[in-house]
Amino acid sequence: MNNPSEPIEHRKRATAERDQEGRRRLRHLELLLEVTRRMAGYGTLDQVLQALVEMTTTELNAERGSLFLNDPDTNELYSRVAQGNIQREIRILNTSGVAGYVYTAGEALIIHDAYADDRFNRSIDEQTGFTTRNILCVPIKTVKGEIIGVAQTLNKRTGKFTKQDLNLLEAMTSQGTLALQSAQFIERMQSIRRQEMEFIDVVSEVTADIKLGSLLQKVMGEATRLLNAERSTLFLNDEKTSELWSEVGQGLESVQIRLPNHLGIAGAVFTSGKAINIPYAYADLRFNPAFDKKTGYFTRSILCVPIVNKHGKVIGVTQVLNKRGGPFTGEDESRLRAFTAQISIALENAKLFADVQNMKNYNEAMLESMSNAVITLDEAEKIATCNAAGLRILRVTPAQILQKPAVEFFAGSNAWVQEKLKRVGETQTTELAMEAELMVGEDKLSVNLTALPLLSAEKKRLGSMLMLEDISSEKRMRSTMSRLMDPGIADQMLAGGVDALGGKNVVATVLFSDIRGFTTITETLGAQGTVALLNEYFTLMVDCIQREEGMLDKFIGDAIMAAFGIPVGHDDDADRSVRTSIAMIRELWNWNKVRISEGKLPVDIGIGLNTDNVVSGTIGSKKRMDYTIIGDGVNLAARLESACKQYGAHILISEFTYKQLRGTYYSRELDLVVVKGKTKPVAIYEVLDYHTDESYPQMTDALRHFRSGLMKYRQQKWTDAKKEFGELLALNGHDKAAKMYVERCDHFLANPPGDDWDGVWVMESK
Repeated sequence: MNNPSEPIEHRKRATAERDQEGRRRLRHLELLLEVTRRMAGYGTLDQVLQALVEMTTTELNAERGSLFLNDPDTNELYSRVAQGNIQREIRILNTSGVAGYVYTAGEALIIHDAYADDRFNRSIDEQTGFTTRNILCVPIKTVKGEIIGVAQTLNKRTGKFTKQDLNLLEAMTSQGTLALQSAQFIERMQSIRRQEMEFIDVVSEVTADIKLGSLLQKVMGEATRLLNAERSTLFLNDEKTSELWSEVGQGLESVQIRLPNHLGIAGAVFTSGKAINIPYAYADLRFNPAFDKKTGYFTRSILCVPIVNKHGKVIGVTQVLNKRGGPFTGEDESRLRAFTAQISIALENAKLFADVQNMKNYNEAMLESMSNAVITLDEAEKIATCNAAGLRILRVTPAQILQKPAVEFFAGSNAWVQEKLKRVGETQTTELAMEAELMVGEDKLSVNLTALPLLSAEKKRLGSMLMLEDISSEKRMRSTMSRLMDPGIADQMLAGGVDALGGKNVVATVLFSDIRGFTTITETLGAQGTVALLNEYFTLMVDCIQREEGMLDKFIGDAIMAAFGIPVGHDDDADRSVRTSIAMIRELWNWNKVRISEGKLPVDIGIGLNTDNVVSGTIGSKKRMDYTIIGDGVNLAARLESACKQYGAHILISEFTYKQLRGTYYSRELDLVVVKGKTKPVAIYEVLDYHTDESYPQMTDALRHFRSGLMKYRQQKWTDAKKEFGELLALNGHDKAAKMYVERCDHFLANPPGDDWDGVWVMESK
């Protein structure tokens, strides 16, 4: 029969997945806004690069990060920013190593084992003494898609780099590149503008227009008039596609022309950098008549010269057609060369202006979309700008704040803001105020304030900037909730609103763990020693839980109860719980090595996992409440933890958790049991992934024998089953589950259970 609750559960899961995706995207957007905010606070290129590397490394939880820029003069990638102890500059060919591959191929890479990848350049590790385990590397692209370098993070501290990590690094570097490109464009713009002034007397009429489209029209009109020609076209080189393109053709309808930058007359001039003068076009083999056929135009004579920028680089070609009165002369060529030399600066200025203007508009849009107030002040300490969030938080109109002296606007109880601005002006350093009080009308707001100087490229003071974050209600709630659960989960619950705190039915994976022989340990250590041991033990275990975004529910004596999937669910909560359990055992074993070396008793634990529909919410009285979960699913997890002792296991999971797993783990079906207080049998599985070759030798062969033995056991082939379990014990004599099944086989050989036996084992103890 179909389960009528399945469509409902399906919709719930779909809603939960959409909510999770929304929260992930919100976090993504907040991080990108933080990149924009941080980048705006730095005045030099080195500062921008250093901050970008630090942010990406921290956010991706990596040991080290670096950013390589391409040097087009040497075709080398060089690192100007690196974390760790290495401060010297590193240079490699832009085709060498992982960074070179990403730069040339233009595709991002996730490498889980660096030394197993042929593209990895070990020489850098040898130079620095650093050992690279895994790598996440993405190309750095400009707004136009041009690759200018690569960014990489090395050695994820926990787990492996994921596709989400890759997307995040790409987004952060793309966002940071806006600030980088802005600084580069502004510097280049200033240089070009200075150069332009030297030629302004010659080309003032042509270069008065900074817009690229209309500038091209003016240039072509002037070239046509200058040489008394019928038509002219200016082709610019698209470095991304290696094409010459034009949207201008005098006498033609507005069409875009694109051709490979090495073909035809224009391609020959562009690649050689030398002018071509053809008096009779159809007599020259380099001329392609296809365009004439397409447009119906008849080309008689052609003069084509390269457009060379101030660095001597060919950036395009100018082509004029059909001089009236005969072919083009040597004097025409000289005049066109001189003209293109003058207008090359104007063309590049127009291109740069368009890029800068686009980025300016983009940054302004970002500021307006921010939830934090951003206020700028000029040199005279008058308020120059205030974004929409600032108007909302301060509850003012533009007329009430703009052009107001800061000393007047932030007066009275808010005079502390002016004191921060004064120190920024004196020291030219950033000032912070966390959870400060700001009076807005009759209300008192709690805000985080950042005041920082605004400096020009020459380090000249331009003014100051204030950033205000209103934390009046959210910060207080987050502070309280963070004491009860992982701060990251608290943030997500706040993002979900008050509904996240209500009671609801959810699918979650419950984890129970308990220390074996704890009473003996307490008798040995005494009260003080026991408390010290538990504090150290709980710290290790809770870190494992929080790394996988699980929620610590409570401590019950020496036991731990945690859950995965509440208050915020993930699509892989079952895998998160298994990974957590494996990490707990491994951390425990490492800790035991230290304890044994200090002459202390080792600690052993059992862990039970079960996935089920549970009730979660705030439960308690008006005076004391607790966010927790209840239900049969919780009880089964506790029973499985207790059953670890019977089977000699460290991690037992129910069939419900096992069916939810997406990853592959060393595991085996252990038994079909009915736990105390229940009548329906449940299959239980043991996870063995934490073992090493030393702790469980020849595991693969042992698991094969166990599966075969269990199959024969359930077929009541007691002798054959006993033989399989015996083979396993020959490989690993410490396998308690195999010993247990040998004893069961002996029992059933002496006392056959009958044809109605279903293989279920009834657990009498809790």
